[in-house]
Amino acid sequence: MHDNPWLRLDAHAVIGPDGKDYTYYVTHFHNRACGVVPYEVRDGVPGVWLVGQTRYALDSYSWELPEGGVPRGEDIADAARRELKEEAGIEAETLTWLFDIHTSNSLTDEWGQVFLATGLTHGEPELEGTEDITRLFVPLADAIDAIGTGRITDAITVAGLYRIEVMRLSGVLR
Repeated sequence: MHDNPWLRLDAHAVIGPDGKDYTYYVTHFHNRACGVVPYEVRDGVPGVWLVGQTRYALDSYSWELPEGGVPRGEDIADAARRELKEEAGIEAETLTWLFDIHTSNSLTDEWGQVFLATGLTHGEPELEGTEDITRLFVPLADAIDAIGTGRITDAITVAGLYRIEVMRLSGVLR
């Protein structure tokens, strides 16, 4: 139905469980997704670096983990390191895979991976021309609270922060 550099919209003729004919629409993303949880302890407080930006599709400002699209052929861990540097100005000594994610599997086939970044070195972001991003260190407890109050709603961010909190509470992450 539609194809551009970022996505393709397909219409599929399907037979539903009730035996009737339906049209099912699927958005196919040309890129994969990646997200990075930049975690460190500052002054004894465990926290994460978040980036804030206006999301046009939502018409609102969004606090998120550094994340982005991964073109076919690019290693997803390399892309995660690239996004971390571009958006937050951070390089990680260690990047650890946390989990795979489907961001909205009822309408899209978008698939991605989320990583934990530790051993952080801070520099300046390398933003693309269309990006207007703010970065902020947030204590992990405050970030988790922001999910519960609806101030953080991005799927990759919610899942990544909850995963890190579980790891911290279970003693896997210090």
